[in-house]
Amino acid sequence: MAVTESMGQAASGETRGPHEGILRRQSARESSARTYARALPIVPVRARGLTIEGADGRRYLDCLSGAGTLALGHNHPVVLEAIRGVLDSGAPLSVLDLATPVKDAFVTELFRTLPPGLADRARVQFCGPAGTDAVEAALKLVRAATGRSGVLAFAGAYHGMTAGALAVSGGAPDVQVARLPYPQDYRCPFGIGGPSGAELAARWAESLLDDPKSGVPLPAGMILEPVQGEGGVIPAPDDWLRRMRRLTADRSIPLIADEVQTGVGRTGAFWAVDHSGVTPDVMVLSKAIGGSLPLAVIVYRDDLDTWQPGAHAGTFRGNQLAMAAGTATLAYVRENALAERAATLGSRMLTRLADFGREHACVGDVRGRGLMIGIELVTPEPEHREPGTPERREPGTPACGSGGPAGPGGAGDLTGAGGGSGAGADAPYPPAPGLAAAVQRECLRRGLIVELGGRHTSVVRLLPPLTISDEQAEAVLDRLTDAITAAARDHETHGPHRQRHPGAG
Repeated sequence: MAVTESMGQAASGETRGPHEGILRRQSARESSARTYARALPIVPVRARGLTIEGADGRRYLDCLSGAGTLALGHNHPVVLEAIRGVLDSGAPLSVLDLATPVKDAFVTELFRTLPPGLADRARVQFCGPAGTDAVEAALKLVRAATGRSGVLAFAGAYHGMTAGALAVSGGAPDVQVARLPYPQDYRCPFGIGGPSGAELAARWAESLLDDPKSGVPLPAGMILEPVQGEGGVIPAPDDWLRRMRRLTADRSIPLIADEVQTGVGRTGAFWAVDHSGVTPDVMVLSKAIGGSLPLAVIVYRDDLDTWQPGAHAGTFRGNQLAMAAGTATLAYVRENALAERAATLGSRMLTRLADFGREHACVGDVRGRGLMIGIELVTPEPEHREPGTPERREPGTPACGSGGPAGPGGAGDLTGAGGGSGAGADAPYPPAPGLAAAVQRECLRRGLIVELGGRHTSVVRLLPPLTISDEQAEAVLDRLTDAITAAARDHETHGPHRQRHPGAG
């Protein structure tokens, strides 16, 4: 409790006020499993667009956006109008899985946005209100349709907190699935990065499936994120993703794309799989599709629809307010080309961050796609270099491309722009989770809310709403770069926490 209070006072620069009592009561009464409240000790009372106002009167630029839920930011007028329309109509608010005009409008708009090849033969299953329940539904669906039980998943993945979703996530405590390497440039599992690293990752998957003694029988499905979010903002190379599509299609393995965080324009395309032209067999959707309210669905090929009635259900799968808000959000993003806007603005933000990273050795890598951006912080001192690795090369040498054309907001845009490990590059410096936490605190002091992620919680993540203006984007970058500079200076003065293993924290 004392820690939360002191963090709140330090972050806000305020003396004790009424909001401190709320924070104390939260600390005393809520579960120890709470997360964001620990690092962000604020009490929001009003919000609009990018801005949150706390009970202490301070205003913050919100680049967490409900972990990517708020595609249009807080309380967007079209969302509020849609919600009020349902409330004023006298329509039932919760209808289980009954048909309603509100649901029909939502499904129609959703299908209008789906990748070519899926919409014409799609089925939709409304799940419980969280994305993790939709992941569970997707796993149950492919197992029922194929009669098989195994699943292929990827290192670094995050798919939710329920049992099945945890089992296919990178932090699973027990091995219940076959785990494959996810390609990346900066910390390539094969130490080479670029197209060569992606090719090795693809060959590994192919060998695992085709080797009769691999110990991995033909699975029920493969689940992947087109951009690993919690895993550290790692875009899948487009060529590699197309390779996974061919590999699974040739072996009749359903491909599940988890678009819970990447969907609805976030990455610079309406769905992140659109960058590669891949049409998955199953798409897992939540967060932004509800227009800030709880909603989760899976959309899948009709030939997989072998479920019996009641095979997957949930009491709150008929949330009419969420469907109305979701319809308004999907339509607004589509009609106003916000995905294209995210690609253009995201590319500019990545460029500026990459330029900043070249001048700051603690910035190991800058990467992302659209308005899904990550800055990996590292410990650059030679004495903290991973054992046996050579001296760091000159920063600013981009890593090899991530496969496919690197257009605005593309996966290959600036991955490794802070000195990452492309083909033949030196190994990267150890991650710096302590520095990342300090940057998050410095950001909050400057009125900026950011998230942390990555394998070692050393990646500062930006998920601003798609409606962010150019001026607001500049303000975000000003505060972020200032926070990194201040945190790094303090880190150098006091010295980073000594760790025998870089990721031990």
